[in-house]
Amino acid sequence: MDIYTLKIKLLSDATFGRGDGVAGSVDQEVEHDTYGFPYLRGRTLKGLLSEECDNFIAVLHDNIRQHWEDVACQLFGKPGSSLDTIAQIQIGNACLPEDLRQVVGYDLKQKNSQLNKTDILESLTTIRRQTSINPKTGTPDNKSLRSSRVILRELEFIAPLSFESTPNNNVLALLSVGAFALRRIGSGRNRGRGYVKCSLFYPESNEIKDDYLHHFL
Repeated sequence: MDIYTLKIKLLSDATFGRGDGVAGSVDQEVEHDTYGFPYLRGRTLKGLLSEECDNFIAVLHDNIRQHWEDVACQLFGKPGSSLDTIAQIQIGNACLPEDLRQVVGYDLKQKNSQLNKTDILESLTTIRRQTSINPKTGTPDNKSLRSSRVILRELEFIAPLSFESTPNNNVLALLSVGAFALRRIGSGRNRGRGYVKCSLFYPESNEIKDDYLHHFL
């Protein structure tokens, strides 16, 4: 099995929303594990990468578009896939560095630990609040105040990308394009949140740069 790595650096605060809030605390909570570490689900990340690849393919010339559509199906699979059309790639959750999580997780398990899950979550996030303003009166609309937890910028998340067999140049080219194009992640990405830089790495931890991008073009 070949395992590549996608590194996601937050260039702005981001919300990896889990679809609900916490009563009396925030209206929109971020996805986090049992230790309080925020993360992005692999299923969500796969959808974002697939969407970016589809956007690129849609603007290609007709004579090559079908080829790259076939490659996309090979890479990400099709809805209701059979064994013949299942996705080549399996994308894990994008998490903070493993060594950090292991050290903190070990400390949390100790009886005399001075840390708890809430401490970890609050050290890596903050709360943002916003409200709707009435354009006529210039005052906040009644009951429009909303709060969201955001993950602090500059943090870096790492997701494993697994292939059962070695991917060919076409697959890696399309995956590189999707990673390069992915610049917004999470809730509120159309309002300035979730601006990211993504880097794709070989199993040997060497960064994939222009080689496969040129192959795509």
